[in-house]
Amino acid sequence: MQEKHLFEYAVVRVMPKVEREEFLNVGVILYCAGRGFLQTRYELNEARLQAFGGELDMQELQERLRVFERICAGRREGGAIGQLPVASRFRWLTAARSTVVQTSPVHPGLCADPVETLGRLYAQLVQ
Repeated sequence: MQEKHLFEYAVVRVMPKVEREEFLNVGVILYCAGRGFLQTRYELNEARLQAFGGELDMQELQERLRVFERICAGRREGGAIGQLPVASRFRWLTAARSTVVQTSPVHPGLCADPVETLGRLYAQLVQ
């Protein structure tokens, strides 16, 4: 039997009109301390986002989500936040915000393989 590790995840959401509190799940971010794992997976579905109405800059949204990837990867490309310890990067990424790109509350679980778990959560919560 494979060893199980505690993981935490949050759903990445786009809120086209923050004041209306309507959102579309566009990704998942998963952190597993026992495996030193921090990764995000996302996809912007432009047709679904346009259903909310209003003007959305898809290029800007893509760039904001790429920042999540760079911070998860760490190193210099993630800027000052990307150079923090893995746990601090996850906490920073999942902190409450009042912006167009937000995350859900953090949820815990147990997994043997964080990559597989990220894929499963992405399929369940985003696709």
